Amino acid sequence: MFYETAENRHGLDHDPFKAIVAPRPIGWIGTKGRDGSHNLSPYSFFTAVSDRPKLVMFSSSGAKDSLKNAEETGAFTCSLVSRGLVEQMNRSSIAVPYGESEFAIAGLTPVIGRLVDAPYVGEAHAVLECRTTEVVRPRSVDGEVSENYVIFGQVVGIHIDEAIITKGRIDIGLARPVTRLGYMDYAETDEVFELMRPARP
Repeated sequence: MFYETAENRHGLDHDPFKAIVAPRPIGWIGTKGRDGSHNLSPYSFFTAVSDRPKLVMFSSSGAKDSLKNAEETGAFTCSLVSRGLVEQMNRSSIAVPYGESEFAIAGLTPVIGRLVDAPYVGEAHAVLECRTTEVVRPRSVDGEVSENYVIFGQVVGIHIDEAIITKGRIDIGLARPVTRLGYMDYAETDEVFELMRPARP
């Protein structure tokens, strides 16, 4: 099958776009408001952007609380969603009024970063502390400004639970990261294999 996205007539029950661009890591973003309130929300459009400097991004559909806080305070965190925390992650996705803590709703421990004034999930196996570098409104090929906001941040500190480190490396089998697929589907990495980059003969 083939369809043009301008009309989006794919003939399926649900739009397949996000099922094709999968799996996607979950950006479990923690922020602090100017009023001192804590916010925690999962974003399925999240990824690493570069290694030098270490940059990550998450995309907010509309001007949500995470965007507001990350812009106003210049900081956010990203906590790793492991299989043992997936129910709490889901509970933190609930829409609540500004200032109400999703940490409390999900039964999680907010811990303020060492280098940034933003909370992260104390129960997470790994955490990125980030300083906001820029916020971008993407445009279409026609120049139309998207309703989405892309928030970039430089990773200035990393927390790793030593319980998931084996032989000097993060053991994915112990970390058990959860990824977002299409629709309401999620996945856990259940097979890890190593593949070396080929050398030119």
